[in-house]
Amino acid sequence: MNRRRPPLGALGATLRLGALAAAALCILPMAAVVLAAFMGSFETLAHLADTVLWRYVFTTLQLVVLVGLGTAAIGTGAAWLVTMTRFPGVRVFEVALALPLAFPAYVMGYAYTDFLDHPGAVQTFLREITGWGPRDYWFPEVRSTEGAAVMLILVLYPYVYLLARAAFLQQSATANLAARALGQGPWGAFWRVSLPMARPAIAGGVLLAVMETIADFGTVSYFGVQTFATGIYQSWFSMADRAAAAQLALCLLVFALFLAVLERVTRGDARHHAAGRRHEQAVAVQLTGWAKWAAMALCGLPVLFGFLLPAGLLLEMGIGSGQDLLSERYLNFIRNSVTLAGAAAAVTVGAAVLLGAYQRLEPGRLSHGAANISRIGYAVPGGVIAVGLLVPFAALDNAIDAFMEARFGIDTGLLFTGSIWLLVAAYTIRFMAAALNTYDGGQASLHPNMDAVARTLGATPGGLVRRVHLPILRPSVMTALLIVFVDVMKELPATLIMRPFNFDTLAVQAHRLAADERLSGAAVPSLVIVAVGLLPVALVCRTLGRRSEEVPRATPAPVAELPGAAE
Repeated sequence: MNRRRPPLGALGATLRLGALAAAALCILPMAAVVLAAFMGSFETLAHLADTVLWRYVFTTLQLVVLVGLGTAAIGTGAAWLVTMTRFPGVRVFEVALALPLAFPAYVMGYAYTDFLDHPGAVQTFLREITGWGPRDYWFPEVRSTEGAAVMLILVLYPYVYLLARAAFLQQSATANLAARALGQGPWGAFWRVSLPMARPAIAGGVLLAVMETIADFGTVSYFGVQTFATGIYQSWFSMADRAAAAQLALCLLVFALFLAVLERVTRGDARHHAAGRRHEQAVAVQLTGWAKWAAMALCGLPVLFGFLLPAGLLLEMGIGSGQDLLSERYLNFIRNSVTLAGAAAAVTVGAAVLLGAYQRLEPGRLSHGAANISRIGYAVPGGVIAVGLLVPFAALDNAIDAFMEARFGIDTGLLFTGSIWLLVAAYTIRFMAAALNTYDGGQASLHPNMDAVARTLGATPGGLVRRVHLPILRPSVMTALLIVFVDVMKELPATLIMRPFNFDTLAVQAHRLAADERLSGAAVPSLVIVAVGLLPVALVCRTLGRRSEEVPRATPAPVAELPGAAE
C-alpha cells in the first residue's frame, strides 16, 4: 500500500530548485562536449578505431578491474580490522591508513619510477650484490599498465576505507550479536551481516576509485599507458582535433554512466538500516597470538607502500633542490591551493547535501535523474570540463560586453572567464560524485521512519535535514569535505587551463618542474601538497575515532586466531 508523502512546502521548493540548479551546472560542460562531438567530423575517430581505439578500451577496462578489486579488498579489509577488532597500534592505523589519500597518483609514480627504474636504487643495489649486468636479469617494469594500477590502488583505496569505516561505525550491535548468538563466528558475522550492511558505502567508494581511474591522465601519461584519457588529450592538444577529443570524451561519459547504472542495478532496492539501540556499537574482537601480528602486517603494508616509502623518497629527492618553502612565492602557492580547495569543498558538499536530501524527500525520476547526472563529471578529465565551461561562459562574457558597450559605452571585459569562481564551478562538477556518493552512503543507514516521525512532529524539510540528517551523518559529511578538499589540492588539468592570471597552485608548480625534468624540484611542492592534505585527513579520522569511543561497546572477546578460526 503506497503512503502519500507530505508536500515539501516552500522550503522544499527551495530545496528542489537548489538541487536542480546544481544538476544543471554539472550537465553544462557535458552538453557542450556532446554538441561538439556530433557537430565535428568523424574522420579522426574512424582512424583511431582502425588503430588504437580498441587498445584504449582494453587498457581502460584492465585498469578499472585491477583498481576496483584492489581498492575494495584493501579498503574494506582495513576498515573492518581497525573498527571491529583490537590489536597493538590500532589507533595509529585508524589515521595512518587514510594518509595515502593526500598523495597525487602521478607524484607517487615519480617517486617509484626513480626508485625502481633501471638506474634506481633497487636495481642498482641488485646489480652490486649479484654482479649481474644490465641484461642478465628480469625485473618488473614499473612503467606498465600493472604499475599504473598499483600506483592508483595505493592512493585510491582510502576512498573505500573511509566510507567503509564510517559505515561500520554506524552499525548497531544488535544484528551482529544476533548472528553470533545463532552460531556465527566473527568471520561469518562479517560476511553475512556487517559486509551487506556496509555495501552501499563500499560500492560508493569503489565507484569513486573507478571513476578516478578512468579520468586519470597524469599517471597513465607518465607511465606511457594508452587509455581514453590520454587519447582525449592527444586528440585535443597534439592533433588539434577538438571534435575527435569530444567524441572520445563522449565514449568515456557513456562508460561512466554505465558503471553508475550497473552499481545501482546490482544494489537494487536494498536498504540496510540500524536495528535496535542505535547508541550501542558492535562487539570489538581482541586479537591475540599470530592473529594480531597478521592484522598489524595487513594494515601496515598499505601505509608503508602508500605513504611512508614514497614520502621518504620524495624527501630525499627534494633535499638540496634549491626550492625555498618559506619564500613569498611558495607561500602564495600554498595560500592559493588552500583557498581553492576550501571553497570548492564547501560548495561541492553543500550542493551534494541538496541533491541527496531532494532525492530522499521527493524520490522520483526527476530527483534520481538529477543525482545521476551530477555524478557523471567525476569520470570526465578535468581539462574537458574546463573547456566545456570556458566555451559557453566566454560566449556569455562576450555577449554581456557587447550589450553594455552598445547601450552604455561600458567595457565590462571578462566577468566569468578566468575568475576563481568559474574554476570552483569546474571543481564542483568534477568532484560532485565524490561528495554525493559519500553522503548517499551515510543516508542509506537512516531508516525512513525517522523522516516520518520528524515530519509528523512538524519538522519542515529544511529542519529535517538540518536537525535530524546532518547531525547523524556528520561522519559522512566530514568525510565528503575531506575527499573533495584533497582532490582539489591534487587537481591539475582544470587548474592549468582555467586558473586566473598569475594564480598558480602547488600542483601547477609541481607539473611545471616535472615537465622540465626537474624531478627533485617537483618533489618539494608535491610534499607540500601531501603535508597540507594530511591535516584534514587527521581531523576526520580523529572525529571518527572520537565518535567510536563515545559509543558504548560490548566487552571485547579475545580470540587466539584470525576471525573465522574460532567458528
